[in-house]
Amino acid sequence: MNDPVQKRRAGSAVAKNDKPAGRTNDPERTQANILRVAEAEFGEKGLAGARIDEIAEATHTSKRMIYYYFGSKEGLYLAVLEAAYRRVRDVETELNLHDLDPEEALRRLVAFTFDHHLHHESYIRLVMSENIHRAHYLAQSQRIQELNIPAIAAIRDLYERGVRSGQFRKGLDPVDIHASISALSFFNVSNRHTFGRIFKLDMQSPAYIAQRRDSVVEMVVRFVRKLPA
Repeated sequence: MNDPVQKRRAGSAVAKNDKPAGRTNDPERTQANILRVAEAEFGEKGLAGARIDEIAEATHTSKRMIYYYFGSKEGLYLAVLEAAYRRVRDVETELNLHDLDPEEALRRLVAFTFDHHLHHESYIRLVMSENIHRAHYLAQSQRIQELNIPAIAAIRDLYERGVRSGQFRKGLDPVDIHASISALSFFNVSNRHTFGRIFKLDMQSPAYIAQRRDSVVEMVVRFVRKLPA
């Protein structure tokens, strides 16, 4: 069984009389704790370098319990990916973009994306690791595919409202807008060490972050905004 999704499902389907010793009475909390620690482990060391032994020790569980819940190391890695994507998409739905003026909605979305990436370096490292694997594991997750549908729908909605109101120029693709927002926000974290070293910048200083955040928001808005006749 090489498919991590199948392995994870198989692990969750273990008969009750085969439950690992020491299992808690709060499986949801246990799984959430494992996912939290595993995200840091996979983010820091990648899939190949991460160790289930260290995740088990840090969560005060056992390897057997982790395999019981997630089926395999690859199944746990995929579950971590799904949880990371779900977290950012869940918060996006709370931004209430539809209730805002289109340009204000776009500004809020860009600022949120910038802040999320800034404060979730493990998420950035996970995405970088999955790109090294050419999205091999992500491609096996229907959940991740589905999670991104509302994100694009939200951008399409605010963009089309902006076009109708005359604020945004016509002919842009919501996925392309999403790519631009992601790229500008992602780079600030993924390349902070190399870029900062080359140009002698303290990219983690509050002053730099505030300036860069404003720049990213302004760049995206100006890209989308309709030019005066």
